[in-house]
Amino acid sequence: MRRPYKPYVSQTIGELNEKLGWMMLNAPTFKDRTGYFPERSIDTAFWALNEGLDTLRSKLGEERYAKMREMSDQMRALFESDPDSKNGGSKAGRMTIYEMELMLRRKRAAPNQ
Repeated sequence: MRRPYKPYVSQTIGELNEKLGWMMLNAPTFKDRTGYFPERSIDTAFWALNEGLDTLRSKLGEERYAKMREMSDQMRALFESDPDSKNGGSKAGRMTIYEMELMLRRKRAAPNQ
């Protein structure tokens, strides 16, 4: 018997960055192409992303956390508006992923103050 699919929630900034990379590759529907995880969907992908953001809120800081949650909501709406990658929403959603990755890198590269 197969266990139900449970998305992984990022516990570190590095894992959150990896989640964004995974999302870039699996957008816009986030469905499993292998058949091993038929329950995987846009719902499970964004649940895991947002739970990871919530888990890392103190490390991200309130301003960056709020901006990234807003970007997550916008990104989901873009992917939902373009599940077949035909109207530009998916491309815009991927650009949002890229912007989120840059936000994570800039903060890590900044010297301690």
